[in-house]
Amino acid sequence: MKFDTLIPFLKTPPSDARLLPEGRMSGPMPWVIAIMMFLTVLAAATGFSLASAARGLDSDLTGRLTVQVVEANPEKRKRHTAALTRELGQLSAVESVRPVPDSETAAMLKPWFGDDLTGNDLPVPALIDVSLKSNAAVDLANVRQTVRAVSTNARVDEHAQWLAPLARLLGSLKWIAVMLVTLMGIALAATVVLVARAALNSHRQTIEVLHLLGSTDAQVATLFQRRIALDALLGSTIGLGLALLTLLLLKYRFSALGSDLAADFGPGWFGWLLIFLLPIIGTAVATAAARVTVLNALRKML
Repeated sequence: MKFDTLIPFLKTPPSDARLLPEGRMSGPMPWVIAIMMFLTVLAAATGFSLASAARGLDSDLTGRLTVQVVEANPEKRKRHTAALTRELGQLSAVESVRPVPDSETAAMLKPWFGDDLTGNDLPVPALIDVSLKSNAAVDLANVRQTVRAVSTNARVDEHAQWLAPLARLLGSLKWIAVMLVTLMGIALAATVVLVARAALNSHRQTIEVLHLLGSTDAQVATLFQRRIALDALLGSTIGLGLALLTLLLLKYRFSALGSDLAADFGPGWFGWLLIFLLPIIGTAVATAAARVTVLNALRKML
């Protein structure tokens, strides 16, 4: 695909093309930009995925409680469970209450105890799932007080409290990904500056002749920024393609985990939109850096 035929701004007139190398991907800059765009896309996709996973984790755990009825006597355990279910369902802050069946509890303990676990072998606490209303001012102290009034052996576990370290870790990794994307953008601009300066030095005599013939600094800068923009767009597209292949492989690996957190791990539609815009953003940054660098250098030549 010839990008200069799609975007007229990138098309270099034949008379101007003599100043710069003719071959596509002939210099190191497109390959360097492809590598940087590859890393940038991976960092951006990781950042969006971590943010999505953190939001999913927060929405799943906010307002979720588990009440454990620790009672050795099976009859008392059943009575306390029924009483807690009834009392918690009457609280205004509670949206739903569900006693966890013994079969689900046994399935959760099966990896550690096997198929021979029964209530007579080992007294297993009864579990009650409690969902709190998202728009209610949740008073956990009131919930705990209600639980203690029914059974002194019952315990309230807040899901968000146990997974708070994981949520903080996801947030920290997200900001690290943002920092990496920013650093890669700075590195891209620095690479373009070095390439533009090297091109100016190698064509210094030709530029002086162009000035004598009446060419302005803006005209000469446009010549250089066209070629740099074309190389940046081509390199960015290659880097994006390689990064997408890598992300597809990672998605396949994550899908094999089969966990809810892995299912939420993805950039989302907004993240994918920005990821596909990264080559255009990178080309714009490269073009702006090239123009500013060339114009500043040309002013010093005079």
